[in-house]
This record gives sequence, C-alpha cells and structure tokens, in this order.
Amino acid sequence: MDFFREQEIARRNSRLLTVLFVAAVLVLIGLTNLLVSGLFILDGATASATSDVVTGTQQWAVFLSVGAVIAGIIACVALFNWLRFARGGHHVAEALGGRLAVSNSNDVLEQRAQNIVAEMALAANMPVPPLYILDQERGINAFAAGVNPSNAVVAVTRGALERLSRDELQGVIGHEFSHILNGDMRLSVRLAAMLRGITFIGDIGSVLLHSVSYGRHRRRQQKNDSTAALLVLGLGLYLLGLLGGLLAGLIKSAISKQKEFLADASAVQFTRNPDGIASALKVIGGYTPGTLVHTARAEELSHLFFGQVRHRLWSLFATHPPLETRIRRLDPSWDGAFLTRPSTVDTPRSEADTGTAAVSGLHQAATAPLPAIDLDAANPKVEALAAGTPITTLPKVVLAEAKEPLGAVALMLGLLWREAAAADLQRILAEGHLPGLEHLVAQRGRELNNLDASLRLVLVELCLPTLKSLSYEQYRHFKQLLLQFIHADGRVDLQEWCLYQLTRHYLDPAYGPARTSKPRYRSLAKVKPAIEVAFGTLAMLSEGDTEAAFDRGAERLQLALTCPSQDTLGVQAFGQAIDTLADCYPLLKVTLLKAIAEIASADGLVSATELTLIKAIAAVIDCPVPDAMLPVEHGIANQNPSVTAL
Repeated sequence: MDFFREQEIARRNSRLLTVLFVAAVLVLIGLTNLLVSGLFILDGATASATSDVVTGTQQWAVFLSVGAVIAGIIACVALFNWLRFARGGHHVAEALGGRLAVSNSNDVLEQRAQNIVAEMALAANMPVPPLYILDQERGINAFAAGVNPSNAVVAVTRGALERLSRDELQGVIGHEFSHILNGDMRLSVRLAAMLRGITFIGDIGSVLLHSVSYGRHRRRQQKNDSTAALLVLGLGLYLLGLLGGLLAGLIKSAISKQKEFLADASAVQFTRNPDGIASALKVIGGYTPGTLVHTARAEELSHLFFGQVRHRLWSLFATHPPLETRIRRLDPSWDGAFLTRPSTVDTPRSEADTGTAAVSGLHQAATAPLPAIDLDAANPKVEALAAGTPITTLPKVVLAEAKEPLGAVALMLGLLWREAAAADLQRILAEGHLPGLEHLVAQRGRELNNLDASLRLVLVELCLPTLKSLSYEQYRHFKQLLLQFIHADGRVDLQEWCLYQLTRHYLDPAYGPARTSKPRYRSLAKVKPAIEVAFGTLAMLSEGDTEAAFDRGAERLQLALTCPSQDTLGVQAFGQAIDTLADCYPLLKVTLLKAIAEIASADGLVSATELTLIKAIAAVIDCPVPDAMLPVEHGIANQNPSVTAL
C-alpha cells in the first residue's frame, strides 16, 4: 500500500472539500437573504421602502451585509473547532466520552486492546498512540483522531472489546491505523470543523425559537410584530440549519466512503490476516446494536468511526459503504450469513501475564532479574508484525516499566547512559530531586548500554505513550534532564539526535504548540542544500565508499548533487536539513525516503543504526515508513556499531 500517494489523494480531497464547503456557504447565504427579504415584508415596510430594498442601492448593501455576517459566523465557528480539534486526538476522544486506558488496568480486555495497539504501531513503524475506551457504548465501533501521527489516538467502544475476538479486534484497530498513515485524520478533522460551521446556523435559530417562547409572557401586553419577526427568523434559521445538516451529510458521504474501502484493505496488510476484519464485519452484522454510538456528538463526527453511528433509516447520506459490500470485498466467497456470539469471547487469560503487566514498586523492579519473555504468548504473530524488530527479546521488567510514567522516564534516560560520564549523570539526577530515579536510571543504564540499536527504537516507541501521562511540569523537567544527559559528555551523536527528535516530535504536541510540517516545496530542486547535508551525513555511516553511497542516493533522485566535506557536517546541520525536508509535499517525501534507503544499503547491508535513523527521519517528516519501503532485500545487520559524534 502506497501510503504517501494516499496522503496526496487526501490532500486533493481537502481541495474538493473546500470547494464543496464554499458552495454550501453560498447556498446558505442566498437562502438567508431570501429569508431577510421576507422579514422586510412581514415587518410592514412601506411600498417605497420595499421598492428601495428590491431595486435600489440598498439591495446590494443588504445582500453583502447578510453574506458577510453568515460567512463570518461560519468561519469563526469552523476556526474555533479546528483549533480545538487540532490540539490533539485526545480532545476528540474526550469530547466523545472516551477515557484514557491505564497501563496497569486489571481489565484483561483493556490489556489485550493495549497490546494490539502496540503491535499495530510496530507494524506501522510509528510510536504507540494512546488508547481510549468508550465505556458506555455497546455498539462495536472504533475511531482514530488527531491531525498527524504525533498527536493521534485510537479509541474503541466497550462493545468492540467484549464482542470481538483478538484477531477481529486487531483487524478493526489495523483499519484505524490506516487512517493515521493515509493522512485521513487531518482531512476528517478539517471536515468536522467546517461542517460544524454550517450547522451552527441552525443552532442560532433554535436559540431564537427558545428565547421567543420563554419571553412571550413578558411581551403579551406589547402590540407589535417583533415577536412574530423573531419567530419567523428563528424558524427560518432553524430550517436553514437542517438544510446545512443535509449538505454536511452529502459532503461527508462524498468524501468518506472510498477511504473506508482503502482502510479495510490496509488492515489486511497490517495484520497479515484477511479473515480478522472480515470476521469483525460479520459479527457486526449479526449483532443487534451493530456499530451504533449514542454519545451526543457522534453524528457530528460520524465520518471518524469504523462504522455507521446512526441507523441508516435516520441517516440520509451514509458515511460508510454498506456492510455487505465491505465484507464481499474482503471475502468474495462469503455466503451472506452473519455471525452471532455471546457477550464476551476469546477471553485472553494470558494477556495479564505478558510482559506488559505492571510490577509493583520501582525499587523492587530495579533489582529484579532480566529474563527475556514473549510479549504475547497468546499471539505468535507479534514477531512477524514487528518486521525484523524482535520485541520478544526485551526483558519482562523493562516492558513493565515502559508502562509506568517514572519507569518510562528512567528507561529513556537509561538509553543515554554513558559510563564515562557516570559521575556527571549522577550529579544531574541528584539535582533533579526525584527520589528513586537516580538509582533506577543508573541500574537500567548499565543494563541497556549494549542493547541492540533496533531494540532501542522499539523501547522508545513503547515509552512515548506512557510519557504523555506526565503533567506539564513533569514533562518540562524530563525534557530538561534529557537535554542535560545528551550534552553531558560534550558531544551529540546521531543516536542521541534520534532519541531527542522522536521525543520532541511525539510529545511536544501533547503539552502545547509544536512545530508541524507545512507543505511548501513542490520540487526537490528547491531543497538541494538540505538534501546534500542529509545524504552526506547518512553516507558517512556506510561501511563502504562514502562518495559511492552518496551518488547512489543522488541517482535515485535524478538530481545533480555535491557531497559536502565532512568538516561541514554535524548533527545540528543534519537536524536543520531534516526539518527543511519535512516541508516537502508528501509524494516528494516518499522519493526522499527511498533514496535514503538506497544510501543505507549501498554497502549491501543495512545496520541497525541506519535502520533506526531511517525510521526517525520518517517520523520527523510526518511520514511513518511502512516495512515494505525498507531495504530488507539487502538484509539488516544485527550488530550495533558505534555512532561517532559529528
């Protein structure tokens, strides 16, 4: 699946959405002007005045004034909702009644869902997004929200947890990960914000109708037509709001349906199991509540969900294809029979005993032995899903600590531990005034010092969602410690750059405004200096000829590039170059990543360090790279070569 091409298609759909939105606004402006003209007549205007309104210069003044007011209201409401939803998917999940799943939950079904989310993140080569649970919803449904992978969340209903088997739930969650990688989330949030602006006109009409009804007894002794005028205005705006709702439904239907077919196909790619999502759809068909969601704002955000949130009899324009059509695309031999089952199936008894279960007490954990265990004994597909990243070899206690905020902080700092700078690092921790952290970081730092580079990235990705539960002050303090650890030995290497950039990219949006890539460059020729720095830095890591590796990347881009001298390169220049490349258009990014992969494989072998760097670059430029794009045909080295400071 070419996710980058799908992101470009999503961008084109955004332009289509803008056109449809403007058309809908113009229709509402025209109808509102007709309503205002009727009010002039109802208000008892004189014939001459009416003539002025209809034929004089006031006609355009009134028309433009009404148009400006309506457009201004819609724009303000749309902008407000865009800013609110753009802060992160957790705002959307909470607005729909979701709660954040806790890592140490005793709910086995919740633990299973968190394990599945972690597996899908590994399959998609992106950090694990937070999981939200809609506890009050019996329907089988799910959604992904956020404007980019760094602030994305995944949410599932209680009905999905209880009614679906593990493979079926994995298929549903894989479907939602497709929306994250395809760039659908930004389009969906923009769609929700714009359509809320359209339907807000109806809310104004509803308020006017209620105010007229509430204040009628106060105006009974006043013999004028103001009440009638307000009543007609309120009713008119309310009807316009209903029309706006119909237009919104039409726009959602036009944009959403094809994306659902694509996401179903992508779920098969992620899970390597075509029966999982097909079976989930069959269960939905045989389940009375189906995919219905009753939370108040579900209809407004219906296009975010896995399935229809309202019964088709109540929804004129469906946001999702018919269930039968989706099933037959996945299972052409389907006999038409849906599945029925009891309330809870496939209870994962072993989930609570896997490496994700929390252990009590970090001091106890610090001295615990480190045996390697299977992350999920109930699901042997995990190692395949990890695509060359053997998460099953991570120690049990490390996996447990990655689920606890303080433990995750200790592991992230432990990955930066340098025995040569141990005294300075101990001093930094001692000044941090966090009891227990000093000993734990030193303990884990020594144990993780020789951890394979590919496992370092996996561990970072497991820790990141846990770190999102830190308070603002805790995160600010953690980030300060991170920077102090990086600079403790007086140099910054690429491994440290990867760790810091991943942390900044995925956590900063949860605590305030963060830099996001904005497509500005339509041609790679416009970013040649940044490409030369990035390719030159990567070529230096090659075990073979640096010039040959650089030329291989340039040939892939079909650009005339000059390899910079080593003394002009450095981690700071490399970081600035990657930030510049993040502002390229999506289809250019995939070309860049393929060229980067060519450089990494120039010596016939992609080291774990190079593989980590490719994934880190992909994350920073907001394009998580699927495994199919990685140069596995050349093999991946399991060694962990040292990365020298530049």
